[in-house]
Amino acid sequence: MNTDLSNYRKSYEKEQLLESNIGDNPMELFQKWFYEVDTHFDIEETNAMTIATIGLDGYPKSRVVLLKRYTYEGFIFYTNYNSEKGRAIEQNPNVCLSFFWHSSERQIIIKGKAEKIAENLSDGYFESRPRGSQLGAIVSNQSDVIKSRDVLENKLIKLEEEFEGKEIPRPSFWGGYIVKPIEFEFWQGRPNRLHDRIRFSLQEDYNWKIDRLSP
Repeated sequence: MNTDLSNYRKSYEKEQLLESNIGDNPMELFQKWFYEVDTHFDIEETNAMTIATIGLDGYPKSRVVLLKRYTYEGFIFYTNYNSEKGRAIEQNPNVCLSFFWHSSERQIIIKGKAEKIAENLSDGYFESRPRGSQLGAIVSNQSDVIKSRDVLENKLIKLEEEFEGKEIPRPSFWGGYIVKPIEFEFWQGRPNRLHDRIRFSLQEDYNWKIDRLSP
């Protein structure tokens, strides 16, 4: 197989990213960009983000998860703590998040450390999920090898019967992580591949150092 994609080209010309309009706090710029993309561009699941971890085998691995909350402290998502990503975070909490919103020609890359959130916060979010999603969290031993899909379907049927008319408790192996950022890079596509790249780096005094990077 030899597929040539060299003619796939696009000129990025929608916006610009200048030091005069970024402010001094990257979380506020993130919020501004997220709102603009979510409101003005035709993008489904604006909260879809890629998280990269260093696996137990030493290789980096990326996958898409859904951002469920963000605050000045960081970015929260939920998963199975025993999953491949959960085990990777347990061994090495240094992770990288990225958002790519193609319609707006924008990308944000965030380095940070992941840690589990308080159990009561995970309880509250779990209670807000549809029952099917609650049961799905219990059914799946995420990342484990299974013989067939029938294993999942049969387990789901049994759990539906077991919890009929009852509240479904959050399993202890499922909950939230917060990624506390130490670095942001905001990327805005520009013509002639001369893209705007602005980096915010957290300093020891908890202020952010701002640099423009060459595209």
